Formats: sequence, C-alpha cells, structure tokens
Amino acid sequence: MSSYSLIDSHCHIVFRNFNEDLDEVAARWREVGVKSLLHACVEPSEIPAIRSLADRFSELRYSVGVHPLDTQHWQEDTLSVLRCAAKQDSRVLAIGELGLDLFRDSNLDVQLAVLRPQLSLAVELDLPVIIHCREAAEPMLKELRRLQQLGCCPRGVMHCWGGTKEEMNAFLDLGFYISFSGTVTFPKAETIHICAREVPEDRYLVETDCPFLAPVPRRGKRNEPAYVEAVAARIAQLRGQTLSVVANRTTANARRLFGLP
Repeated sequence: MSSYSLIDSHCHIVFRNFNEDLDEVAARWREVGVKSLLHACVEPSEIPAIRSLADRFSELRYSVGVHPLDTQHWQEDTLSVLRCAAKQDSRVLAIGELGLDLFRDSNLDVQLAVLRPQLSLAVELDLPVIIHCREAAEPMLKELRRLQQLGCCPRGVMHCWGGTKEEMNAFLDLGFYISFSGTVTFPKAETIHICAREVPEDRYLVETDCPFLAPVPRRGKRNEPAYVEAVAARIAQLRGQTLSVVANRTTANARRLFGLP
C-alpha cells in the first residue's frame, strides 16, 4: 500500500468498458493510494448510474452537468434536473463537465447557451465547475471575465489541461485550478510540460479522464483511476520533486477546491 495519498479529480468509470472488472479496477486504485475520485458527468441520463457507483464505492463523489459536445441533451427541464440532482445528494461536489469545444464542433452559440445557465447554477449552489475547454480559450476567457466583472464568476478547474502557458496564467488570474491528465506523460506534449513545471504549487490537480488518455506506457489502452499515479510521477519529474510531494500537494488542492473527504 502506498505511503502517500492521491485523488483522481476527473474520471468516467460509468462507461461500459468498465462493466466486467470494476471491482478489480477499484482494488488497483486503492493499492496505489487513490483515496478519492471525482466522477464527471457529461449529460443528465448518466446521473442515476453515477449515483449507484457512489453507493458502491464510498470514495467516489461526482458532478452533474452537460458536456459541450452533448448539447443535444439540453432540454427545457435540464437545468431543474441538474439543480435537483445536486440538492438531493451531498456527494455532488461540482457542476460539469461543462465548457466549450471548438476542436470537434463549431456551434459556439449553442454551446454558450448550454454553458451559461450551468455557470449560473454553480454560483447559485456555491459549487465549483469542471471546465472542458478545447481550442476555445479565447471565448471561454471572455465569458468568465464577463461574469467576474458582474461579481458572479464561479470557482473551478480547467480539466485535462492542454493550453498554452499564457492561457493557463489567464485562467489562474480568474482563480481557477489547472488539472493535468495522462497527456502530460506524452513525449511531444511540450506545451503541457511547460505548464506543469510552472503552475503554482497550490493551484493544480491530477486526473485520469479515464477511460480516455491513458498515460505512457499504457497509451492507447483503456485508462483507469490507478494510472493517476503515472500522471503525478511525470509531474514530479518535470518539477524536480518527489512523487510523494506531488501526490500529497495535489490531494490537498483537490480537497480544498471540491471539499473532498
């Protein structure tokens, strides 16, 4: 058993490719010292299944939200569904995964129409947000700065960070945390390496985003929460620190942002 604590601050174990061996997956995350997991939600129909996983695994907490590539799931009653789900279960610790994705889609106006009520809900419920932002830093910053000027910008995390150092600093200035995934282990991800070296000690998290983005040397295979150790280990290498220091620091940061146990 590990001597340090890790938190996988963003995972998706509700997916079907975990159906056959989830108990073994849990044994592996416990073996490497993962004490808490935050399960992200991409659209409301997932919520009952994620809630059942939280019943099954005591270390799991979760978010509720609509992903920018799942805007077709936004209905007239979606906001009230998310609000009720968050209020009914104290294990809901965030709103998301929400955001903007202009890499795979170009419907910015539609994405903003789904993003804005979720950001408002987070402020209403005093919950952090989990932001997916791909090739969309400029409109995302514009939206958050607008809310900051109005005094209603939520706190939160930039999930699976893949932007530039300048973009990272802009989100840090807005009070956001930066979360690194398995992409930080990719040899050619030099921009992410720079960010991982320079992000402030008290403002970064680690995650898997499993089943996606498995770290080296498992790249291309199914990712799982235990592999967050490899993410932390690569960041430790980049920062010239021990794995224990990075693990315990990111655990403290995740607990502070999300109120994790």
